[in-house]
Amino acid sequence: QVQLAESGGGLVQTGESLRLSCAVSGRTFSDYAMAWFRQSKGEERQFVAAISQSGSRTLYGDSVEGRFTISRDNAENTVYLQMKSLEPEDTAVYFCAAANKNMMLMVSTWWNYWGRGTQVTVSP
Repeated sequence: QVQLAESGGGLVQTGESLRLSCAVSGRTFSDYAMAWFRQSKGEERQFVAAISQSGSRTLYGDSVEGRFTISRDNAENTVYLQMKSLEPEDTAVYFCAAANKNMMLMVSTWWNYWGRGTQVTVSP
């Protein structure tokens, strides 16, 4: 079983930056592609970014491309999401997800393991 624990959320102002972390335990971290999703109140879970097992491939949702960067440290069993130029529309609970698969898809059902999420709030 894979356990994921997000951290780093908080309250920031428009234009500021924030870095989220997701610590993974329970299995060999480098076997898993990793992703970030987010969910606002009343909305469906939305794909944010994904990174392959080695970190050589990344994928981004249209709304965050150019502002957010996903990265991973396989020695530390951690995946990161660096968020810049934050906007109120980025306000959501951010979830970390993992999948022991070679492909990365933008649908939440593709991903097997999930963390509990961390709240990010961006004030106007």
